[in-house]
Amino acid sequence: MADKKRTEPDWQDIRVFLALGRYGSLSAASRALSVNHSTISRRLHALEATLGEKLVERRPDGYVLTAAGRQALAAASDMEAAVQTLGRDAAQGTVRGLVRVNAPPALAQGFLIGRLARLPVQHPGLDIDLATDLRAVSLERHVTDIAVRLGRPQDGDFIAKTLGQMAYGFYGTAALCRQVAAGQDPVLVGFDEANAYLPEAAWMARHFARARVAFRADNQAAQAIAAQAGAGLALLPHYLGRTVPRLRLCPQLVAPPAREICLLIRRQDRNDLPIRAVVDFLQEVFSAEDALFRD
Repeated sequence: MADKKRTEPDWQDIRVFLALGRYGSLSAASRALSVNHSTISRRLHALEATLGEKLVERRPDGYVLTAAGRQALAAASDMEAAVQTLGRDAAQGTVRGLVRVNAPPALAQGFLIGRLARLPVQHPGLDIDLATDLRAVSLERHVTDIAVRLGRPQDGDFIAKTLGQMAYGFYGTAALCRQVAAGQDPVLVGFDEANAYLPEAAWMARHFARARVAFRADNQAAQAIAAQAGAGLALLPHYLGRTVPRLRLCPQLVAPPAREICLLIRRQDRNDLPIRAVVDFLQEVFSAEDALFRD
């Protein structure tokens, strides 16, 4: 008697598809599940045959979900969340897995590292990968799981959560601040040419077009160190200016408006237990330290 064609998806096939959809490559999915490439391919083909839909497309830079694949991944994520809720780990409050977070360099170095590093201590099964980038990193291509960004995205199938407002001021040594208060022209620390497109750099170029920029660096954490050494006044978010030793706020210089701090996740990951744990933690941290960021 011939075998019947499978009509219900196999959970192991779904687990493989979830890993491939999240990580975007055979190698990463294989590492996450501790199986070989052929197993990933075989189970993916089995799930596509069961559903009668092509779920992924192979491209030079990895696998990309089709429209049907995105719908299937959202449904599969919900199934996984239900399994986790019923499972022993969820009952014991255990969170396991790797969560990749991406944030601008200054925010990562000056604020997030020391705080996110507490999470693997609180959850011994949770691993954090914190990367930094000034440019937008693709959530859709699964380069990261959580992106912390300044400003709200205008498109994309993301869930955006507001973490707070990032306000700015000009900071420098007490001596340089006294010179500005006495009416001298400010000497500045700013962004390098490669990052002149950033909103803060463009604002400084408009409002201080004739000012000398004595030191340039590619991120504000480095600029804060240069300002601390007396190279000039740096336009810094308050969380940096208020915490770097020997820096003083120079209120005589007007700063740009505050910017919204947003946390972005893929919609299909909204019920992923490890990602939810990191999202909840970040919301709590930014809420507790809101005064550090505001005017």
